[in-house]
Amino acid sequence: MPRILVDTTPLRESPEFMRLWWGLGVSNFGAQLTIMAVGLEVYDITRSTFYVGLLGLFTLIPLVVLGLYGGALVDHYDRRKVSLITSTALWLTTLTLAAQAWAGVRNVWVLYALVAIQSACFAVNNPARQAIIPKLVRPELMPAANSLMGLTGNLAFSVGPLVGALLVQFVGYAPAYTIDAFLYLAALFAVFKLPSMRPEPQLDADGNPMQRKRVGLRSVLDGLAYLKTQSDVRMTFLVDLCAMVFASPKVLLPAIGMIALGGGSTTVGILTAGVAVGGLLASAFSGGLTSITKQGRVIAFAITAWGLSIVAFGVIVVSAGTSSPENPQWNYIVLAALALVFAGASDQVSAVFRQTILQTATPDHMRGRLQGVFIVVVAGGPRLGEMWLGTEATWWNEGIAAIVGGITCIVALWLLLAWQRNFLNYDSRLAVSYLK
Repeated sequence: MPRILVDTTPLRESPEFMRLWWGLGVSNFGAQLTIMAVGLEVYDITRSTFYVGLLGLFTLIPLVVLGLYGGALVDHYDRRKVSLITSTALWLTTLTLAAQAWAGVRNVWVLYALVAIQSACFAVNNPARQAIIPKLVRPELMPAANSLMGLTGNLAFSVGPLVGALLVQFVGYAPAYTIDAFLYLAALFAVFKLPSMRPEPQLDADGNPMQRKRVGLRSVLDGLAYLKTQSDVRMTFLVDLCAMVFASPKVLLPAIGMIALGGGSTTVGILTAGVAVGGLLASAFSGGLTSITKQGRVIAFAITAWGLSIVAFGVIVVSAGTSSPENPQWNYIVLAALALVFAGASDQVSAVFRQTILQTATPDHMRGRLQGVFIVVVAGGPRLGEMWLGTEATWWNEGIAAIVGGITCIVALWLLLAWQRNFLNYDSRLAVSYLK
């Protein structure tokens, strides 16, 4: 069923991409154990959604500070080496999380510090990995490659949180962190096996290589100046911010599991997995997406569907009233999970085309810096959203916060599209591609 199922041609044609694909898939599963465990541990220590939301602040600041600079590093040094060094640092940080849990530290500020270190390493590591992928597959296979990356990523996001919640509930936080440290070795191996990946030089008007600038503020500003001239690429960032800042429900889930729907950490794991299951289904049946050329229009409708799904999720939570961890309301839990499945499918469709536009419409010598902006947006946006929705939850409740967030997302999105109407007409057949 080639027109329905995900296109696996990149895996068959590129052994390097195949190793990176499965290595990141395994390590992403482990990372979800840690993400779930950290959020639950902070809530367990503080019993406050606000303090869970503060995790977003300690993640966001390193992302903003180092994300843009990390992209400049990626455009200057061998991308394989940059990825290998930062992957090793991420692994060591996960080992430290495991050590503090085994020691029974139970200090929220220690968790905040370690999360900040992880975020700083991720801010450099992710742009390096994303800039590598266009060098491993043919240009016409980029949507398929991004769908495949989404497939393993969402498989990890769907199974990992549930497994992480169950580990926390039955054996504690330390085993979850320890398993993550072990699984991350797969990513280290995949990056280690890559060939050298030095960025291509920028060419002058005569086609001659230009001398590379030193890594610093000037190179970062050059990347931002280039982005200012690329309205379609810039819009992929702005529309994603609408979805993530205003309607990212993750911070609401611990309280929803404890108070609104019941079931405790198990419910949190199920709801978190719902978003990823939707993304997994969209990736698995993404064969038809690779032939779509009106990519801006699809992104706009996908983000609208995301906002509507979050509104539906909030309505379900409000309808459930209150409960307790010992008395889960399974009918409402199932309905809420289904709403998040639709949200996750919509987000994955948007993500495939946003990443494809960025990778194909950006020259290689700028790709790391724009990937740095990308990681600030896709990782920093939800962190801002956690702070915003966590604050809204203290004003009203978690269900109302989700409803208001979903509506705000849709309104902000279409105001942006009214401002930049050409984005709806973006056609990959007519756009300039920098992949050879």
